[in-house]
Amino acid sequence: MNVHAFAPLDAKTYVRHELHGPGRVWTESNCYIDVWIEILHSLGLDPYACLPHVFSIDFEADQWTFFKPSHDDLFHLYGLDVHELNVWKPLVENVRAQVAAGRIVLSEVDAFFLPDTTGTDYRTSHTKTTIGIQSIDVDARTLRYYHNSGYHELGGPDFAEIFRLDRAPDPSHLPFFAELVRIDRRTRLEDAELVRQSLRALGSHLSRRPGANPVARFEERFAEDMAWIHREGLKAYHAWAFATLRQFGAAFELAGLYVAWLERRGEMGLEPARAAFESISSGVKALVLKTARSVNAKRPLDPSELLGGAERSWDAGMQLLVERYGG
Repeated sequence: MNVHAFAPLDAKTYVRHELHGPGRVWTESNCYIDVWIEILHSLGLDPYACLPHVFSIDFEADQWTFFKPSHDDLFHLYGLDVHELNVWKPLVENVRAQVAAGRIVLSEVDAFFLPDTTGTDYRTSHTKTTIGIQSIDVDARTLRYYHNSGYHELGGPDFAEIFRLDRAPDPSHLPFFAELVRIDRRTRLEDAELVRQSLRALGSHLSRRPGANPVARFEERFAEDMAWIHREGLKAYHAWAFATLRQFGAAFELAGLYVAWLERRGEMGLEPARAAFESISSGVKALVLKTARSVNAKRPLDPSELLGGAERSWDAGMQLLVERYGG
């Protein structure tokens, strides 16, 4: 029997949120925030309000922060309560029980078995990713889930592989991490109150911003990383680019989109901050292409112009927001 957390959504007719629309510089950000954007959208909630978490990202020695909306923000903005799922039975049984109880399950899975990743990982590469499970039919072996920028369906052999159904029990297998999302107390705040709560979150995340400009530290590390990537080749480049350039660029595209959302709701004088964050996003996108060409041709690359501009933009955008909203 098919069970769903809150609605019998159709993957074929699902309309994604505008944050995943064709106008984006970065089509996808990371699996966790992208899943949350679509979950909130499906629940009739505004995902823009939870974006302030991007302002606290940092360069973490060899990668940019893998940014995620905090559980506190999700509760205060929308009434959604997130807890770790104790996978004490076969995962498929835990998932069915939780979805039948009206909860969405966020689970790490192997993208090798996700047909929506055709052309990247599907049946080619074993990569950990997060999906949001909204509907499951164990008898028919069908799963409907949020992943990246949309809502999808899988079945048959892929269902069996995601849940390791047709294999002998393997006591050495470590289950993937999973969370349950309680949606029974979800709240749709009035627009003014949603903005107020979102600005409260913004102040909190600004207070957690890096103490010194993180772009400068990234630029210092860049030459060392490029030397390694030139030795290792394009496969290493793609892994590095996801951990660094994509997280950095996509986060600040969302930062610019969040500021634009505030402007549409009456917050005045923010255009310089929006322009600064948009400049970071577009500059880092250009650096992705330049870096790929450098690796492919094994030619040196000087990132100082693009990263220098991003460094100045980070200072300018953050200063305006901190002066206005604290932190």
